Amino acid sequence: MAEEIRTGLIERTIEQKRAIIADALRQPRAPTLHRRLRLGEGIIRAVLFACGAFSIITTVAIVVVLGSEALLFFTPPSWIDSFTALASDINPNSAWLDLTGAGKFEAGQHIRAGEEQMRVTEVGDGYILVERGYNDTTPAAIEAGAEIFTADVVTLIEFFTSTQWQPQLGNFGVLPLLTATVITSLIAMAVALPLGLSAAIYLSEYASPRRRAAIKPILEILAGVPTVVYGYFALTFMTPLLQSIFGDVVKVYNMASAGIVMGVMILPYVSSVSEDALNAVPQSLREASYGLGATRFETVVSVVVPAALSGVLAAFILGISRAIGETMIVALASGAGPAFTFNAFNSAETMTGHIVRISGGDISYNSIDYNSLFAIALALFFMTFFLNTLSRYVTRRFREVYE
Repeated sequence: MAEEIRTGLIERTIEQKRAIIADALRQPRAPTLHRRLRLGEGIIRAVLFACGAFSIITTVAIVVVLGSEALLFFTPPSWIDSFTALASDINPNSAWLDLTGAGKFEAGQHIRAGEEQMRVTEVGDGYILVERGYNDTTPAAIEAGAEIFTADVVTLIEFFTSTQWQPQLGNFGVLPLLTATVITSLIAMAVALPLGLSAAIYLSEYASPRRRAAIKPILEILAGVPTVVYGYFALTFMTPLLQSIFGDVVKVYNMASAGIVMGVMILPYVSSVSEDALNAVPQSLREASYGLGATRFETVVSVVVPAALSGVLAAFILGISRAIGETMIVALASGAGPAFTFNAFNSAETMTGHIVRISGGDISYNSIDYNSLFAIALALFFMTFFLNTLSRYVTRRFREVYE
């Protein structure tokens, strides 16, 4: 009897354990915190990463191309036509060169005739004494009439300080182009900043939702007008208007009309970014100002604009960057010749305008004109890069954080 009772207890215990195990198997597993691999999300992440990497690689490639081509401009020699030719044939052993033309030579100067380079050791009346086969070139017979080229070394000091830009004559000062670029950009910002900020204040603080919805698309249409249209507008409307006001001191091609129309073009950029900055200011600050008895205008001037100062400054710097890089307006309305002048009513060629004019001509690869385009473009790149860096610093330095 006792044996049967013990056997029954054992079987009952076994059944209870089986029931417990079955219940545990039927219960859902506890969730894990490990990331589960999803094919779709992985593909989307890879595509987004590729887009970001492509933009970075493109920027780096642009800098590499500009830098490598611009280096050729600053690497000697840059051969300039001296408008001088050999008056008679010379053999490989000749050291005296009879010349015809108006070229000026100095002792120690490097010259080239054909593929051979030489160094001038003595200058006479109508002839020069040279050292043949310079820079490991091979002395060769050269026929009469061969043109003589002189080597000119372009230095960064000359590039940024000289006031003449005539590469074919050995003058490599970018200041005339840089000055015209800065003047037209400052005129543009003198137009765009007050008008754009005023428009942003009106849309953000004064306009009703219905009026804002009607005005803002009209304002943004200005950003969609082709810049070549703006260029002809400056030439055919703004210049005659300035001439009717100021008289004949305004040239047909001038920096003032190009700068004013450029300001109209970048007006939507300034107003849009400024409006976003003004809208980001908490409504509680406005209500606190009204509670102290301030009018709406006083609230805007004393509270809203200072609170949105970082965004307004960022809009200003963005507008300058856009003005510096503008091409067609200045190419059509500002002028087509480098001139070092601070008179906005005079004609002067900007950096982008010069690139357009020269690149549209028949220039050969690795010529002085060809290489100068990349030197100017690299200077433009660093100007806009500096402005973008300044914009990021200003945004971080003056940004107000509200909770």
